[in-house]
Amino acid sequence: MILTINHSAIRPIFPFTAIVGQEDMKLSLILNVIDPKIGGVMIMGDRGTGKSTTIRAIADLLPEIDVVVNDPFNSHPSDPDLMSDAVKLLLDSKKSIDVIRIKVPMIDLPLGATEDRVCGTIDIEKALTEGIKSFEPGLLAKANRGILYVDEVNLLDDHLVDILLDSAASGWNTVEREGISIRHPSNFVLVGSGNPEEGELRPQLLDRFGMHAEIRTVKDPELRVKIVDERSQFDRDPQFYLNKYYSHQVNLKQRIMNAQKNLATINLSYDLRVKISKVCAELNVDGLRGDIVTNRAAKAFAAYNESQQVTLDHVKKVIVLCLRHRLRKDPLESVDSGLKVEKVFSEIFVDNV
Repeated sequence: MILTINHSAIRPIFPFTAIVGQEDMKLSLILNVIDPKIGGVMIMGDRGTGKSTTIRAIADLLPEIDVVVNDPFNSHPSDPDLMSDAVKLLLDSKKSIDVIRIKVPMIDLPLGATEDRVCGTIDIEKALTEGIKSFEPGLLAKANRGILYVDEVNLLDDHLVDILLDSAASGWNTVEREGISIRHPSNFVLVGSGNPEEGELRPQLLDRFGMHAEIRTVKDPELRVKIVDERSQFDRDPQFYLNKYYSHQVNLKQRIMNAQKNLATINLSYDLRVKISKVCAELNVDGLRGDIVTNRAAKAFAAYNESQQVTLDHVKKVIVLCLRHRLRKDPLESVDSGLKVEKVFSEIFVDNV
């Protein structure tokens, strides 16, 4: 049996398609939604540039998902990689399960969160006295099959960032205490944001984010007025404003769903893969994560544009977002890292055509 939730009482969210500017941020979020294996997005920029608004808007845009009723991990009713052990046991014993359709979870991780709050806790007393594994799920459980948003991630303790990145990469969270171990699915898109003036992430942690978008305060007075006017219209009459953008939202949602469906069929030629790796080598990018993420993002962008074949233009659009944050920092260097990526890309891709 499939149930649905009435969303009419939920506070309205500013529509994603109404957000003006910040194209790099919006594209990075869309591509990660199409292919969560890209590895998340790190968004660095000035205060008041719409980071939180945009992230909540992309979550609200996504199609609803089927989850098992009363399951704390948002378990998928049929995919073993996205369901808890309890649900697997029910299915193995041929018992019926109720399914409910919900909006994609959007979980905020507060800056002062403890490790127990993030990972969950095991009730040792109940385990020892009653022999029962009692687990209080944390934020990683609630974020399964959704988006986990960490504002001011550059101010978060490094060991918590490590935990988040490990769970995002593996799709599972393991909690161990006093010889008792519990594992549950934790497959989510990790989105971090921060202001570079308040400190940078360590390079080895920054490298673990799939894409990196840098955003700046809009300088054009006319564009600033347009942004303020759009927000004022939404605040004055949210329902009228949502109706105004309804068709745009539906079209983008369908475009994302089609891209998710077609992603596995997208072809990235050997020649383009070699050139991507040449760019990474020329830029002295450590490891192979840059190559892998660029390949994935280029395929996701091709799928988003309804193309079966990745082209040079697709690679050009995503490569800066995938490699900018992986370059070694030279304190004496004045050239922007994004410009360095563009220069090497042009030398290898364009000049050799």
